[in-house]
Amino acid sequence: MASPLYEQVSTGETGHAESVKITFDPAQISYGQLLKVFFSVVHDPTQLNRQGPDTGSQYRSVIFYADDEQKHIAEAYISQLEQARLFPRPIVTQVVPLKTFYTAEAYHQDYARFHPDDPYIARNDAPKVEHLREQFPDLYKK
Repeated sequence: MASPLYEQVSTGETGHAESVKITFDPAQISYGQLLKVFFSVVHDPTQLNRQGPDTGSQYRSVIFYADDEQKHIAEAYISQLEQARLFPRPIVTQVVPLKTFYTAEAYHQDYARFHPDDPYIARNDAPKVEHLREQFPDLYKK
């Protein structure tokens, strides 16, 4: 499937995952710091094919790496988390190469910013932003 539509991905039958593309400057924030935010604020890495109220393989916990260095750092970070037993269940986050990223339709872009009163945003996303602000005040930018 060349460029799947949201309605197709949301069926869970395309093999795609809903994800966010992060472009960062390593002089400003390290890949390791991004992983720390991912595993402590963004989602539950122990849920297989589920994040919060959303279920299906399109909601799997996954890190798409751009190069071997990112792959090794992500795998080592997950190994450290597992050894420290910081989560009550095994981490199921996949670490796979980024092949292609498809940008979501325009109405999905900056959705939380434009729809802060949407019940889904208020219940599921706003608390994550608050946790980011509390846990990583140096990284939080409004």
